[in-house]
Amino acid sequence: MRAIDALHLGNEKVICIWEVDGVLIDPGPQSTEATLLEALGGERPRAVLLTHIHFDHAGVTGSLVRRWPDLPVHVHELGAPHMVSPERLVASAARLYGGEDGLRRTWGEVVPVPERNIHVLRGGETVLGDYRVEYTPGHAVHHVSFLHEPSGTAFVGDVAGVRIPPAEHVMVPTVPPDVDIEAWDRSIALVEGWSPAALALTHFGRVEDVGPHLRAARASLHEIVALAARHGEEAFSAGIVDRVQRGAGDVAELYVQAAPPPQLYLGARRYLDKRAAA
Repeated sequence: MRAIDALHLGNEKVICIWEVDGVLIDPGPQSTEATLLEALGGERPRAVLLTHIHFDHAGVTGSLVRRWPDLPVHVHELGAPHMVSPERLVASAARLYGGEDGLRRTWGEVVPVPERNIHVLRGGETVLGDYRVEYTPGHAVHHVSFLHEPSGTAFVGDVAGVRIPPAEHVMVPTVPPDVDIEAWDRSIALVEGWSPAALALTHFGRVEDVGPHLRAARASLHEIVALAARHGEEAFSAGIVDRVQRGAGDVAELYVQAAPPPQLYLGARRYLDKRAAA
């Protein structure tokens, strides 16, 4: 099992790509494909497992399939259609990055994945012999997590938040469009119920103090939503930056890159508005 640093935008410890015996879990954005290919040394992956389809986790997938046309891709049933036809996903994300040019600069090219390569996940199954799959929404409605049963490692995407070493500060990324706090709480509890030996985070690396980390993630989730309920975007973002600077010190800027505060506000605010409308 190894952690491959994608070196996103030239920075270390922002996006971690996991590789286990030829299986890639969340292979990262297409903008860091060259880094990934160099780490693979020309070897074709055995399969791709996606916790969810956000570009920092899954953006390179279509490009990998273009390179290796028989590469299997495992993704939740609600995310699969957007991998096959990513136009709506691109249009939605482009609004956050100043248009498609900004989106491409940050995440690279978005290449569709042929439907024949897609293996649909629903949660509750075991894939590739070793990976237990559970549906873990909250960060995204199509989010799943994988328990690698031989090692006891839980690959949790964004469910367990951002924690960039050497800092121990934990912050969850409440990015739009479909944050659901109650579902996220249940997903954290599900991961806790696995009693994993370690968490494998995309942002960033291996965490072995699982219980304290998940408690900190749950506390961050509720703190962010409470902050968004009290403040507008400017004051919210300032509050998040202040918390990160106090909690993370020298790596605070990497937290902000991994989880931009204005996007955290938009996701939390959208949740609050939907709850109020309901």
